[in-house]
Amino acid sequence: MPKRELQGIVVSDKGDKTVIVNVERRITHPVYKKIIKRSKKFAAHDETNSCKAGQTVKIRECAPKSKSKTWEVIESAS
Repeated sequence: MPKRELQGIVVSDKGDKTVIVNVERRITHPVYKKIIKRSKKFAAHDETNSCKAGQTVKIRECAPKSKSKTWEVIESAS
């Protein structure tokens, strides 16, 4: 089964080898049919500590690295 990949913006890089990534998705409201934004924060493993706050990154599911980290950074854009 393929691992999920998401794209988001780094909101915190304070932890050692850990970044917090905010992933935003757009859904249609079931009753009002208006497009609304939903966001969720994921803790992702950054082995090289190369990601900085404000960067756009891609993260992928992985085996648990700690209590809260089950995602890893695979690509950092700008």
